[in-house]
Amino acid sequence: MAKITAKDTSVMVVSVDANDCICLTDTARYRSDESNAAIGNRLCNRNTIEYLGI
Repeated sequence: MAKITAKDTSVMVVSVDANDCICLTDTARYRSDESNAAIGNRLCNRNTIEYLGI
């Protein structure tokens, strides 16, 4: 695991089978200290639902 800094926010990066994955919770903390609400709003977004349906 590694950490990167983006816009003064520390974000965890994990490599899985040669693919880099970033922590969604860490990126949500950039918008709000209540990261669960930010993630929930993102998952209920119409564009996200359409993307997951593909």
